[in-house]
Amino acid sequence: MAIDLPKPIAKYFQADEGDSEAIVACFSDEAVVKDEGQTYTGLDAIKQWKMSSSTKYTYTVEPQALNESEEQTIVTGLVAGNFPGSPVNLQYAFTLDGDKITSLEITL
Repeated sequence: MAIDLPKPIAKYFQADEGDSEAIVACFSDEAVVKDEGQTYTGLDAIKQWKMSSSTKYTYTVEPQALNESEEQTIVTGLVAGNFPGSPVNLQYAFTLDGDKITSLEITL
C-alpha cells in the first residue's frame, strides 16, 4: 500500500537514502531534529546528525502509516538495518512550513 506523503516529507524519505546534503535541503534554516535523546538545531547540526547516523548504521525506512493534524504530520516507518533491535517501527513527527521541515522528532 503506497502512502501519499506531503511533498516535503516524501522528499525527506527519498533524501534519507542518499547523502547529508540532500537531507539538509529538506529543512528550514532554524529547523530542529530530535533523535536518540539528542537535539540538533540548525542546518550544520542537522548535517552532522545525518553524517553520524549514516556512518554508524546502514538502514532503510519504509513509511507504513500517516496521521495528520494541524500541528504535525506523523509517519510510522518500518526501519530495518544493522542496528540493535532491527527491524523496528519508529514515529517520525514532522512540523512543516511550506515546502520545508521546521522540526522532526524520531521516537519509538
